[in-house]
Amino acid sequence: MTQPISLLDSNGVAPERVKRLIGEALSGADDGELFVEYRQSETLGFDNGRLKVANFDTAQGMGLRAVAGEAAGYAHASEISESAISRLGNAVSVVKAGHSGTFASAPQRSNVQLYGEENPLGAPSFEEKVRLLEAIDSYARGKSDKVRQVSASLAGSWQVVEIVRPDGSIYRDVRPLVRLNVSVVAGEGDRQETGSHGVGGRCGYAEFISPDSWQAVADEAIRQAQVNLTAVDAPAGESDVVLGAGWPGVLLHEAVGHGLEGDFNRRGESAFAGLMGEQVASKGITIVDDGTLPGLRGSISIDDEGTPSSRTVLIEDGKLVGYMQDRQNARLMNMASTGNGRRQSYAHIPMPRMTNTYMISGAYDPQEILASVKKGIYAASFGGGQVDITSGKFVFQCTEAYLIENGKLGQPVKGAMLIGNGPDALTRVPMVGNDMALDPGIGTCGKNGQGVPVGVGQPTLRIDRITVGGTQAA
Repeated sequence: MTQPISLLDSNGVAPERVKRLIGEALSGADDGELFVEYRQSETLGFDNGRLKVANFDTAQGMGLRAVAGEAAGYAHASEISESAISRLGNAVSVVKAGHSGTFASAPQRSNVQLYGEENPLGAPSFEEKVRLLEAIDSYARGKSDKVRQVSASLAGSWQVVEIVRPDGSIYRDVRPLVRLNVSVVAGEGDRQETGSHGVGGRCGYAEFISPDSWQAVADEAIRQAQVNLTAVDAPAGESDVVLGAGWPGVLLHEAVGHGLEGDFNRRGESAFAGLMGEQVASKGITIVDDGTLPGLRGSISIDDEGTPSSRTVLIEDGKLVGYMQDRQNARLMNMASTGNGRRQSYAHIPMPRMTNTYMISGAYDPQEILASVKKGIYAASFGGGQVDITSGKFVFQCTEAYLIENGKLGQPVKGAMLIGNGPDALTRVPMVGNDMALDPGIGTCGKNGQGVPVGVGQPTLRIDRITVGGTQAA
């Protein structure tokens, strides 16, 4: 196999010169690296019977970081050149003024490469992608006379990253990413409701654009919209709640996952700070973050500091056993990096971030869990939500939910909001299902203004006594 040309070489930058410039810039620092990125991305959007969006973009750049204790200096440029590296070095040198550190050892090398060098954006052609979106629009409108509007989109990117250390060593990762999404508006009389479904992952488009695949996506979006057309106002008050498998794990991601990131715990800002080794959840709950699973949105061969991605157990049988760490916070907490140092692009500094975070299966059949609830809410899908990391309080909107009546699914409800406290909710889980599923490849996580692709998942589970916000009195 031919060795790929490095991003520095392709821009005419001499490796030995780069080594000297980075070495000078980071001398006396505790850690740091040059992050170099090349990215191609595209978005095609079909809405209301016509192509509304067709964007293609190519970007490249680099960022230099110098770490000194709890501080970090970061500078970036869209130009990849020796002169730009020199300017970046001058900028970040300010952070290490008066600081004399021992430079951290380099990340361990890994032979694992989850993805090849092939760029997924070239196939199918632009014309074929447009015809695909037209076909989705036509298919969805023909499925039901209640469908009033259809929006379909394809998005993809091909990212190459290289992390250059002061000793001149280069860590490289190639990351494809695609997504197909369909949204519909269904109506009956004066009432209109929406439904949406998407699929994606770190692969080419081929897996998602066969007729069987895209028709299934459109069918699910239509089903959701039609279910919501029959929904009644959600009851308000305290209720037992059953969460469905798969995408409902986004609640776990937001309400619990962020609280297990190293920076929040080092600064004492997380509700989980100082609780290592203690029982923080019901027995039977095990939560992991795993960036090594090929093809998932959150999976990467190495993180954005060069550390190999890993499977990190965070909570085991209810006990807190680990945090997600980047290099800086791991060193300050006397722990090892877990390969969770991630950044949105070369213009952003890395920080501890999730990859694919999920709860593993338990012992209960999903129907047994449902049958155990006399009166409650079944949450099949979520939209947006908010969480306070320090307190753990969360608010999440259900986009598909049902009443539970005498252990069976009842009327669909609209306007349901789940309100609670993440750490507290973990202690109110008496039953965990045996049907763990991951989301279909649609998650993007935001933190401190940066967005990165992630995966979420969980089995069906029951949470007792959660506050449900609705428009109807319980």
